[in-house]
Amino acid sequence: MLLLVSSVKLVAEIALLALAGQFLLGLMAGQKRETNFFYKLLQVLTGPFVKGMRLITPRVVIDRHIPLAAFVLLSMVWVVSTIVKVNVCLQVGIEQCR
Repeated sequence: MLLLVSSVKLVAEIALLALAGQFLLGLMAGQKRETNFFYKLLQVLTGPFVKGMRLITPRVVIDRHIPLAAFVLLSMVWVVSTIVKVNVCLQVGIEQCR
């Protein structure tokens, strides 16, 4: 159980950092972000999460807002997985969580 919760938390952390990095790099690069190698790399990393969010959101939500919605959902997943990990660690003992 601890391995599963830690894995979910790790995937959420990586996706959150990639989304934040893509946003910041997009701000710095401006209109030339589509030709930036690192921006494209971050798009590849965040692609599955953004596409998954597009599948579960209604069509009324515009495409510009989908990465923000993915960020919010991943933030909630991270918070829940952190709480579950703390509870599991308290149940099995702190020494096994290190």
